[in-house]
Amino acid sequence: MSIMLKLERPYKDDAGNRLPVLLDIAPDGTRVYEPEQDPQKSLAERLRRVFAERGVDFFDRDNGQLPTTQDTDDDDTDQTPGEAETDAPPGPMTSEELYKMRVEVLPQLSIALGEMMQAKELLSLLLASSPASSGPATSLAGLVNAITATAPLPGVTPAAPTPSLLSATTVTKPSPILSVAAFNAQLTLGGKDEALRKAAGVFKSAAESMERARIRGEHYWVDALKIRRANWGLIPAPLPFGAPTGKGADRTSKDFLISFGLEESSPLFRRRAVGRMPTYEQPGESLVFPYRQNMRLFISVSSISEVGTKKVLSRNTMPAADTTSLDGALRVAQQEIVEQEIFSFLVKEAGSLPTASARVSERLIVIEAAPEIELKFELLDADSVPSAPPLESTTKCDLIYYALRALLLRIHSYAKTQRLGTAGIFHAAGTSETATPPLLLRPIIDLLQYEVFCNRLRTELVAMRAALTGAGIAAALRFEPIGGTGLALVDLIDRSEDDQERAVGGEAVMRIDARHTVRLTFRSPSLLTAHLSLATLQISSIPQLRQLLGDEVERCLLQRICEVGGELCESVGGIWFVDLSRCVGRWEGCVLNFRVVVGEQGIKCTAVRMGKTGLQEGMTYSSLEQRPLLDWARQTIQKALLEP
Repeated sequence: MSIMLKLERPYKDDAGNRLPVLLDIAPDGTRVYEPEQDPQKSLAERLRRVFAERGVDFFDRDNGQLPTTQDTDDDDTDQTPGEAETDAPPGPMTSEELYKMRVEVLPQLSIALGEMMQAKELLSLLLASSPASSGPATSLAGLVNAITATAPLPGVTPAAPTPSLLSATTVTKPSPILSVAAFNAQLTLGGKDEALRKAAGVFKSAAESMERARIRGEHYWVDALKIRRANWGLIPAPLPFGAPTGKGADRTSKDFLISFGLEESSPLFRRRAVGRMPTYEQPGESLVFPYRQNMRLFISVSSISEVGTKKVLSRNTMPAADTTSLDGALRVAQQEIVEQEIFSFLVKEAGSLPTASARVSERLIVIEAAPEIELKFELLDADSVPSAPPLESTTKCDLIYYALRALLLRIHSYAKTQRLGTAGIFHAAGTSETATPPLLLRPIIDLLQYEVFCNRLRTELVAMRAALTGAGIAAALRFEPIGGTGLALVDLIDRSEDDQERAVGGEAVMRIDARHTVRLTFRSPSLLTAHLSLATLQISSIPQLRQLLGDEVERCLLQRICEVGGELCESVGGIWFVDLSRCVGRWEGCVLNFRVVVGEQGIKCTAVRMGKTGLQEGMTYSSLEQRPLLDWARQTIQKALLEP
């Protein structure tokens, strides 16, 4: 920090008035200032005081004569007492006043001496150049000689006599006072020190900037090698605007771009999947993504009740993003661009779904995928993605999220195959030019519809098994929605839309009383086939399935009752057989009919006996009575045998 020192004290205030000189301060605080005087009168007064101290007032000379005492006395008598006190000669000058007078007089005397010396030499030159000396000239020359004979004043160096007509005279300024010289030296040294410090600061900042640039350059290439080692694509950056591109022009580029988009993506998404390394200091950013939108794909599945109440069943989870490393930041950016590309395909397909209705907006797609099931795709800002509650399941939506990625790769593979086949480079076996392009949303809708279909199918089979168990008939159920292993899901990704043989499917087998088997096979989205002992039937609705299961169960139960009746009536020579939807037993004097009905209220059975006396009142059985059907049938047959 430099301190600026003033070269002179202020002599005027802010208003422009002259500042008086403070001489003394009285004990009571009164300040005594120096009276203001004219500078010329002040100089004359000081000279008067100097010569008065020597005993003679040279300024009071009259025609070269000294004033007499009488004149002085006369003058004093003519003055009033007040005037005498005012005109009284001042006292002797102090050393400070003498110093100030010397400082003011010496420079003027030096200038006057120089002028006199120049005049003297000019006169000497004029006298030396005249041919003859006259009386007045001689006297003038004597005067000049008398003047030159005097000793020179200090500080003046007369010019040496030269043969030339004109000569030069050097007048040197007297050396300053020691205190003033020291003050001037301090000012000079202070200015030089400040200038040197500023220059040193400039050099220091430049050196630090160069060091930072060197370290930044080293980090730049180290990070570039890390990115290349992680197998990310590096492409040269485009030349600046206006750079020469003609033949022979320098086409090299110092910078490069990082491409993290998928190879077969559309040009729109490949141009947006570009990043670069910062060439300048940008704290907190290891990579710069100029076209990044920071949007993530959010998937949720909800159930809608009959009254319109919505309940979220599942939603996908967002894995924690590792943006501290270069590879982690590129992976997050790649996930975002892939999700945005998936959403663009979903928007295209949502309006043409054959088995579902959809509402599409700029960032939201709502699809009624199945009865009472709603599927929603939404693009949200990365900072506003909600976290899944701990009680909600995330498995279903996570499966949809990763299945969409696999389906996107299938679309890219198909596009690459078509492109290479058109160019004559590659032609895959079994592919044709008229093959239907793979879809992205349709398989997901098929899976959701297949899930609902399997749930309804399981409900019907479980209800039938419960009815059989309530009637005391042993029943076993094996239900596999997806048969085999998880490779069936991979087959779904590889199959075409028209290939139902490779669709996801399952199998259900119901074993009734360890004797009769009902086997059902089903495929996505809602294809159901019943494999019976006498035929194979395609089932298109749930009521048709209920009717089929009821018929099979009735036939099985009637056959079982027929076997029980044959055992009990063997001694009387009874005959038992099944006729359509009833079981008939005959022996001498009696005909017994059993009819089984399978409904929503369980299994019901009715027995009607016809004897010699005619039709008698029938007996009814219900599975709600919590007793075995075969025991009731056995008791009914035994009772009929005992009656006449």
